Amino acid sequence: MKITFLGHATILIETAGKKIIVDPFISENPVSKDKINIDDIEADYILVTHAHQDHVLDVQTIAENNPASRLISNFEIVTYFSKFGIDGHAMNHGGSWNFDFGRITMVNAWHSSSFADGTYGGNPAGYVLESEGRSVYIAGDTGLTKDMELIPLFTKLDLAILPIGDNFTMGIDSAVIASDYVKANKILGYHYDTWPLIAIDHDKAKSAFDKAGKELILLPIGETIEI
Repeated sequence: MKITFLGHATILIETAGKKIIVDPFISENPVSKDKINIDDIEADYILVTHAHQDHVLDVQTIAENNPASRLISNFEIVTYFSKFGIDGHAMNHGGSWNFDFGRITMVNAWHSSSFADGTYGGNPAGYVLESEGRSVYIAGDTGLTKDMELIPLFTKLDLAILPIGDNFTMGIDSAVIASDYVKANKILGYHYDTWPLIAIDHDKAKSAFDKAGKELILLPIGETIEI
């Protein structure tokens, strides 16, 4: 499984011969729009955690560029994008589904969710992706919640992808606790440095996780890890 960081909370996952883009926000992302060409992105699936603009802005463009792609999200988000002719698979919290690339389970996230036009975006979510013998937790935008302790009851994580920018989501200290809750020792940080409000000190962040016996990975935009 390959995971490429495209800036903010946008990641591209390549697994089982499929490409899954998560929360596409590139065209107006101040730190990635000049580094990533949205028209070059190939996607079989678009996985969306919630309806905020910095997570759904480029859903329609990517869907139009990849007409065979399918959106995976909650019922409200799938319904919203169906108005633009985008095919979707709706889920809700606690549910799982086996796709041709692996299994997705929708889990709780503590945040808000609405589209830029004010349309209700349903409850925000995180996801657990199980594919090719690997298990990855994509937390989405969330604060620290005890619900995270439920995840290790049904899967052993190889990687947790956690927001670490603070202000709108968890900060570093809460993310360290979250990594304990989900029993993950390898963490990919995201949702940081896009704007001054969520800028972090990289060295301090890595040190905090190191003191907890964990590895924090902060990928430059466009770079990939393999698990």
